Amino acid sequence: MRSPESGKLSFEQDIKPLFRTKDRDAMLARFDLFEHADVAEHADAIIGSLLSGHMPCDGAWPEAHLEKLQRWIDMGKPA
Repeated sequence: MRSPESGKLSFEQDIKPLFRTKDRDAMLARFDLFEHADVAEHADAIIGSLLSGHMPCDGAWPEAHLEKLQRWIDMGKPA
């Protein structure tokens, strides 16, 4: 379990919960938003689509979600 002070993020605890089932279903033809390996491989495209407003289709992510995903990417996309 991570401590809030450490600032460490994990895919299962911090990143996967950012994606809804309907987001996953919409992207399953290309990759699985609930799988660490897929999100890590496509992280740059995912953050780019989120920042440009192309994803998700029903509205922008909160800034805190975007910042968390970017921090996770910057940390090397840990599992």
